[in-house]
Amino acid sequence: MRSYGEFCAVARALDVIGDRWTLLIVRELLLRPCRYTDLRDGLPGIATNLLAERLRELEAANVVEREDPEPPVATTLYRLTERGEQLRPVIQQLLRWGAPLMVQPAGDDEFRTRWLVHPVETLLKQPVGGAPDDVVVQLDTGDEPLVIESSGGRVRARTGATAEPDLVLRGPPDAILGMVMGLLEPDSPWGRKVTIEGDVAVLDRLRQRVSLG
Repeated sequence: MRSYGEFCAVARALDVIGDRWTLLIVRELLLRPCRYTDLRDGLPGIATNLLAERLRELEAANVVEREDPEPPVATTLYRLTERGEQLRPVIQQLLRWGAPLMVQPAGDDEFRTRWLVHPVETLLKQPVGGAPDDVVVQLDTGDEPLVIESSGGRVRARTGATAEPDLVLRGPPDAILGMVMGLLEPDSPWGRKVTIEGDVAVLDRLRQRVSLG
């Protein structure tokens, strides 16, 4: 782990989490504990030796810990420590800052649907349904659907399908995210790449709850 060699809290923090891939490892572990193979899948492009090195560094810094199961189970799980969980608001602020960049065409960028869980839960902090509060929206993009559920004043996102969504958006991830955030209109050239099924009024209510600040 390289050091900036500065007696500064920002520099000391970056000594731990400033290397390439490190915060993306944290992103994956904020969703759930992961096997090594889960991390490899969630970090396309990382070399296996570099992933192993980053995990060792994060363990040494008390950001990540490993859970070795009892035999005969042989799969080690990696999870965030309490110290690592303190990075959640850091990731959330990066999501807010980076969200407007996501409406640019993805091109050949890798994409996993679960990468939308954090942005959705971070940007949609209020109920999306008004009264009644219960609303279910399904986004069909990428490798699996994403379901947004508003209930009891909270917004949750999860991967997987749902039986009876109030609204379904189908299309490329950059167009769908731009549509949800209100940065793309349905009748714009890029917005027309998204198919809208169900109660369109739900989309308007959804967009009213987005906060990038």
